[in-house]
Amino acid sequence: MFEGGEVGAATQLVRLRMEHRDLDAAIEALRSLAAPDQLQLARLKKRKLRLKDEIALLEDQLIPDIIA
Repeated sequence: MFEGGEVGAATQLVRLRMEHRDLDAAIEALRSLAAPDQLQLARLKKRKLRLKDEIALLEDQLIPDIIA
């Protein structure tokens, strides 16, 4: 299914998606506190956005362009 470097990229993609889900859970847990740390919340959200960008880049590399 995957060739050479694609195996590494696919593995990294899975790892990034897991980390993205974990950050989502951490953000929700922090929000549920009576007085959440706004700085920590902002840092987690920023990291989550960076992961989303990395995921999109890897998906673009793994999915071939189809010229219509």
